[in-house]
Parts: sequence; structure tokens; C-alpha cells
Amino acid sequence: MSRPLPTEPDRPDEGQDPDIEALLASPAAAQGDGATITPYRDGPLIVRGDFRLVDPDGAVIDPGRKTIALCRCGKSGIKPFCDGAHKRSGFSAPSAPSRPRPAARIVREAGED
Repeated sequence: MSRPLPTEPDRPDEGQDPDIEALLASPAAAQGDGATITPYRDGPLIVRGDFRLVDPDGAVIDPGRKTIALCRCGKSGIKPFCDGAHKRSGFSAPSAPSRPRPAARIVREAGED
């Protein structure tokens, strides 16, 4: 059971930011069997690859594509998807954490063996 998007995700319209469309059209840095999630500075999370998006009740949300932009600012009119509202709201967030997470350090140390 999947729900359709409130707007057509493949074509920009008055609710979709053309810059977001450009990010969605750009090729992924790495293609694999899973998903790649890329946080963009002051912008959305771009999700590429094979993923499953579900709502809090577990119902599948069909994005209609293999690359999506997820809202990080909380102002989008088409949540959980980004519509470019972060630009109008002055949202600010880095593209990477300010310090490594403990799990990242463990993975990095394990790779040094």
C-alpha cells in the first residue's frame, strides 16, 4: 500500500525549486546496492539509489523516482520532500557534522587494521 506524492516529482512546478531539480538530476557519486544520502549545505538531504520511504505508521510513500530531496528545514509545503523553502526561510546547516560521530571513528579504526 503506497501513497502517491502530492505533486509530480519529476517535473518542476511552482512548488518545486529548479535548483533542487538540478541536484536530483545530477549523477550519484557512488552507485551500489543501497542508498547514498548526501546532506547539502543549507539545503536538503539528497537520497539516491535503492531505498524505501515509509511514514510513521509504516505505510510506504512512493516517491516515483530513485533520487529524492528530503526537507531538513521543516518549512516545505510537500514534506517530507524539499520544495526549496529553506532558501526563503534562511535555513542554515553544514553539509557535514562539526565533529565525527563515535560510530564513524570505530569504523575508521577497524579499517586501519
